[in-house]
Amino acid sequence: MAATVVARKPAEGDAFWFLGGLYEVKVSSEESDGEMVIMQMTIPEGGGPPPHTHPSAETVYVLDGTILYHIGEETVEGEPGSIFQVPAGVLENFEPTSLARVLVVYTPGANIDKFFAEVGERAPVRDLPPSAEAPDMERLIAAGARYGVEMRPPA
Repeated sequence: MAATVVARKPAEGDAFWFLGGLYEVKVSSEESDGEMVIMQMTIPEGGGPPPHTHPSAETVYVLDGTILYHIGEETVEGEPGSIFQVPAGVLENFEPTSLARVLVVYTPGANIDKFFAEVGERAPVRDLPPSAEAPDMERLIAAGARYGVEMRPPA
């Protein structure tokens, strides 16, 4: 499939509830012919993914709020305007220290949006889910393996 033009307004496109956050697909892997996936994530304080690696480089730009970004052995604080570029295969995860909104670009796309569609729940509204359940790590690990994402239980 060839890449297509994407002109998307706020609250358009797929959105999923995942690990207590709202994950919105701004540009899908299909729309970019696999070149990238762009997502906006709104995650409550203390939320965020467990440690993981993936087959794509990840660029995270902090729009609102504050985060602690664990990259390999380092932990770096992020605030609005902070940007992080993490190469493919590097163990990482971030945790908001306040309600945070980040823009995340995966290059190449590697169908990472399909991973979120599989493990998340389609969001009927563009808001945080009403409750956050503890992650089913076995399910995350199994789904991640199908998309080249290696999930590790939180320490």
